[in-house]
Amino acid sequence: MQLMIHSIYSNKDVFLRELVSNASDALDKLRLEKLRDDALDADVSDLHIGIDVDKEARTLTVRDNGIGMSYDEVGQLIGTIANSGTAQFLQELREAKDEAGAEGLIGRFGVGFYSGFMVADEVTLVTRRAGEDRGTRWSSRGEGTYTLEAVDDAPQGTSITLHLKPADPENQLHDYTDPWKIREIVKRYSDFITWPVRMVPEGSAAGDGSDEAPAPETLNSTKALWARPRDEVSDDEYHELYKHIGHDWQDPLETIRLQAEGTFEYQALLFLPAHAPHDLFTRDSKRGVQLYVKRVFIMDDCEALLPPYLRFVKGVVDAADLSLNVSREILQQDRHIEMMRRRLTKKVLSTVKDMKAKDQDRYATFWREFGTVLKEGLVTDPETRDAILAVASFASTHDDTEPTTLKQYVERMKDGQDDIYYLTGESRQAIENSPHMEAFRSRGIEVLLLTDAVDEVWADAVGEYEGKRLRSVAKGQIDLGSEDEDSSDGGREQQAEEYAGLLGWMQEQLDEDIKEVRLSSRLTVSPACIVSDAHDLTPALENMYRAMGQEVPRAKRILELNPDHHLVKGLNRTYREREDRTELAETAELLHGLAVLAEGGQPKEPARFVKLMTGRLERTL
Repeated sequence: MQLMIHSIYSNKDVFLRELVSNASDALDKLRLEKLRDDALDADVSDLHIGIDVDKEARTLTVRDNGIGMSYDEVGQLIGTIANSGTAQFLQELREAKDEAGAEGLIGRFGVGFYSGFMVADEVTLVTRRAGEDRGTRWSSRGEGTYTLEAVDDAPQGTSITLHLKPADPENQLHDYTDPWKIREIVKRYSDFITWPVRMVPEGSAAGDGSDEAPAPETLNSTKALWARPRDEVSDDEYHELYKHIGHDWQDPLETIRLQAEGTFEYQALLFLPAHAPHDLFTRDSKRGVQLYVKRVFIMDDCEALLPPYLRFVKGVVDAADLSLNVSREILQQDRHIEMMRRRLTKKVLSTVKDMKAKDQDRYATFWREFGTVLKEGLVTDPETRDAILAVASFASTHDDTEPTTLKQYVERMKDGQDDIYYLTGESRQAIENSPHMEAFRSRGIEVLLLTDAVDEVWADAVGEYEGKRLRSVAKGQIDLGSEDEDSSDGGREQQAEEYAGLLGWMQEQLDEDIKEVRLSSRLTVSPACIVSDAHDLTPALENMYRAMGQEVPRAKRILELNPDHHLVKGLNRTYREREDRTELAETAELLHGLAVLAEGGQPKEPARFVKLMTGRLERTL
């Protein structure tokens, strides 16, 4: 019993949840038994759970008029731990050296009932099984013994009276004779159970001088909206539930209902918010839906039921049964949890897909608020990658305002185009002004404009779509074909020979910062640009990994020159004509710095770059 009191439950308030849950089960069993046997002598006209508080005697009683227990059942079901089960329970827990062995003990003892000893010095149970004439009284102080006797005046059902310990706030032992505390616990844990939980209002108990018995107060709503048919629930009721569990002031963007039947039954009522919470991307943000088992509240933020990239989804999942640990506070991993996770994820993504097809305005709101976090699933959940890509949309050069899908991009691809081109950056404006875009713009080739930090990661992780490779326009060699005869293969070979000396010399001068200098086929206006090798990390990815505490080697990048630009032609001419190339080396350094600045980076030594640039400007005056 000491293990129960000090180890199993982390929150003493759950004792009332356990007792109310047991009472609800007893009422369910009586209703079922009555359906099976019409001759059963049992009153089912007003099935309910009652809670009585006596401040002077410091007792709290939870009673039901359910199925009840016989004398033998009390000894078997209630007396297990208090009689000889205590030692066996402790011994088997000690012998279960691994977690799997400990889990095997769950359900073998009446643990929920014994949670009452966390808050009580003595527990008295009076019960009478429906259809029987005599009742049973069981009493124990939780010290290894109990008394058991037959009684004649017991009402149908079960009554459990807790003789409460003194309140001790420092040890989280509250005053459970306080009606406010009782209301709070019932509202939190048992608000949606089928049967009404009633309590006589404070100050109106028998003997207060009133002529009429006061009407008891119903503490729970019993309105489990997810268990009621859709046509019996109004949108306003759904919205009020969402605001309550989501701590939001706005109506949800979408309501999702799911009911699974068969060998494993559960119901779900999920909501897509209309706006992102402020802590969506913080490490300590709360995520997950509320978990109920048979309408009894178990967990507030159940992360196991939805993947992290759906952490914005709010709602309720109510299972017929789940593998919980002995205190019902921790889910044990089993195939049912994983099955629900996959089904709920699929349902959310299919709902977004339907929204995209039928209501573009609401979809646009959803993607604006949650598109960034949803794209995390492209990296972390390969199984749902196709479903996420089906609902994802991206800005592109095809339209200044309307986003596009990958499917639409592929349908618009030019003849002979084998790749889906994209470029990442801080903003659409910055990407569109990038030198890397020049050849694509001049040839009218569509480019996806990706501005979220996660875009760098998912594009590499996905790799391709419908057989078309996803390719960054800022990485590797780009060959878009020739626009005219002057740019034919013969012309390129001639340029390569013409610039070979300059390229080799510049690579020697900039060897500390770059791995190669080569001619570019992606530039039409700018003199130079910086690109990454096909399999290297981009600077943005390097910085992202370092921000996460993962040190990665800094990769040298490639400097590409535009052979048709006057500045580059002048560089080549000066290289050939002059033996003294001191000033030309500074020009090469400035050209490299300008290329770094053009992509949003910063020169390795900003002060030196400014000094060189200032000197050049002075000499032009």
